[in-house]
Amino acid sequence: MGLFSNLFGKKKAAAPPLDYGVLKCDVHSHFIPGIDDGAPTVEASLELLHAMYDLGYRKVITTPHSMADGFKNPPEVILGGLGKLRRAVQEAKLPMELDAAAEYYLDHALQEKVAAQKVLTFGADMVLFELPFIGEPAVLMNMVFEMQTQGYTPVLAHPERYQFWHANMATMEQLKDRNVLFQLNIIALGGAYGPATRKAAERIIDKGWYELVGSDCHSMKHIEAMEATRTEPYLHKLVESGKLLNWGL
Repeated sequence: MGLFSNLFGKKKAAAPPLDYGVLKCDVHSHFIPGIDDGAPTVEASLELLHAMYDLGYRKVITTPHSMADGFKNPPEVILGGLGKLRRAVQEAKLPMELDAAAEYYLDHALQEKVAAQKVLTFGADMVLFELPFIGEPAVLMNMVFEMQTQGYTPVLAHPERYQFWHANMATMEQLKDRNVLFQLNIIALGGAYGPATRKAAERIIDKGWYELVGSDCHSMKHIEAMEATRTEPYLHKLVESGKLLNWGL
């Protein structure tokens, strides 16, 4: 099921539109121009940031991909891009606070980065990381242990999107037992990744396992999807749970 395929034509939810301003801070996005599959230019970045401001956000922690292959993005590249984007935001007179970390792919290079303490963090030494979509990595629990040993708090990006856990959430429960934080992609609740992912997100909310929510915004299509998700009852349920850490970042 393709991205955004289920957003339109579905029966409108009965909840009032959520003001994303209650979250204050977005913790997962791809706004630094030209370094990954997110905003390609400064102009595109500013368009997205203006849209996030209009949705109610006043701070974004943008998180470019960082992996062994493809978008390598070491800290100096991300921080250099952050500096340029901050200057552009200032020149545009947009009152948006901007910070950066990274979305680390769990690959053979991540252990080296963690051991050398060459990872970008947000909040209280939080490290955002994602898994391959093809299957659960055999090294997952070891990597969690390594991050915690180095003093980091692991934050698993969009656990609802890993289809290999949809039928059995036992590994998710083990991760929660090990104090791994979970970050929801907001648009999953609007059906952007298909009905199975939406259902998984709702089940995780019912279990009380999310501590953070993010846009994972790459383009204006994500902005449109966020707008369409504002009336989803489970989004309201999560925000009203009192478990979210976004507003303290």
